[in-house]
Amino acid sequence: MSAFPKEAKIALCLPGGGATSAMFQIGALAAFEDSVEGVEVNGFDFYVGSSGGASVAAALAGGLPVQRIYRAFLDPADAYFGLERKHLLRVDLGEWRRTLVSAFSALRHGASSLLSRGSAPAPAALWEELDRLYDSLPAGLFTLDGYERFLEDFFVRRGVPNSFYSMPRPLRIMAHDLDSGQLAIFGHAGMADVSVTRACIASMAVPPFFSPVRIGERHYINAGAGQVAHLEVAIEQGANVLVVVNPMVASSVTTVPTGHGHRDSLRDKGMMWVLNQAIRIGIHKIVREECARIAREGRATVILIEPSPEDCILFMYNPASFDARRAILEYAYRHTRAELAKSFAAGDGVLAEAGLRPRPAPSSVFPPSAP
Repeated sequence: MSAFPKEAKIALCLPGGGATSAMFQIGALAAFEDSVEGVEVNGFDFYVGSSGGASVAAALAGGLPVQRIYRAFLDPADAYFGLERKHLLRVDLGEWRRTLVSAFSALRHGASSLLSRGSAPAPAALWEELDRLYDSLPAGLFTLDGYERFLEDFFVRRGVPNSFYSMPRPLRIMAHDLDSGQLAIFGHAGMADVSVTRACIASMAVPPFFSPVRIGERHYINAGAGQVAHLEVAIEQGANVLVVVNPMVASSVTTVPTGHGHRDSLRDKGMMWVLNQAIRIGIHKIVREECARIAREGRATVILIEPSPEDCILFMYNPASFDARRAILEYAYRHTRAELAKSFAAGDGVLAEAGLRPRPAPSSVFPPSAP
C-alpha cells in the first residue's frame, strides 16, 4: 500500500552525471524506500531520466527493485549487473578513421596551398590551414555501443522490456538533438519507437568523451542543462508529487584526490574535473531554482534529494574502483536516511504535504549488507 495519498501521482526524476552519479541515486533511493512507510520506488507513476540517471530510471520503470540493484553494486561478487570498464571505455574506431582521413586530406590541401603561394605565407594563411585540422578532430573519443549491447543483454536476462510501449510504468529519457539544439524526449509522442537502450546511450553521450549517438538520420548528445526539463515533463504527464534525486551538486572541498596525491584545488584535478565542476555549478543552480519555482507556484510537491557539497569529494574517485563505488553507495544511503530523519523530526511541510510517514527505525543505522 502506497504511503502517498490516493490522489497523488508521483514522478521520479533522475537528472544525472556519470557512473558515480548513478551510484548516488541508487543508494539514495534504497534509503528513501527504507525510510518512508509504504514506499516502493519501482511503483511510482512516472519516470524521467537522463545521462547516468537514464539507465537507473529505465531499470526501475521496468520493475526491478532498487534494493536488489543496491545490493548488487555493494557486492563485487554479485553478477546481477556485471558492468565493466570495457563496456564504457571503448574507442570509437569509426570516428578515429574518419578523423585520420580528414586530417590527411587537410594536411595535403594545406601543404599544396602554402607551396603554391611561393613566398613565406602570412600568419592569416597559416591559421586558415590550421582551421582545416581543427575541423578534423574526432566528435568523441569513445563509443557507447558496447554499453548498449551490455544493457540490452541485462534487460533480456532480468525481464525488462526494451520498448517504451511495453514498459510497466511510463518512462521518458532526455537528450539533445545535436544539429537543431532541440530537447529530445524519448518515449514521448513521436519519439517512442526508438529502443530504450538506444535512448539511454544517446542521453549518456557527453562531449568530448563520447561520440554523438545516431538514431535514424539525427545525432543526439547528453541533455546537459536541459535536464531541468525533467520536472516540466513530469508535470505535463499529470504528476503532482516529484521525487528528484540530483547528484549534480557543485563540489566544495578543501582537499582534492589526484593521481599525484592530495591537492588543495580542483585545478590540480585537471581539465576534465574543471569542466565537471562547471557543469555541476550550472545544473545545481537551475535544478534548485526550478524546484523552488514549481513549489512556489503550487504546481507540485517537490522532494529534492542531493548530496552535501562538502561530501562531493567521493565523486572524484575512480568509479571503476570497488572501494570508491561502495563508498558512494553507502554515503548516499546514510546521508539520505539522516536527512529524511531530520525532516520527519522537524515536521517538514513538504513531506507532510506529500502524505509521507517515517518507517519504524531498524535496529542498525548501517545500510543493508550485501548477501
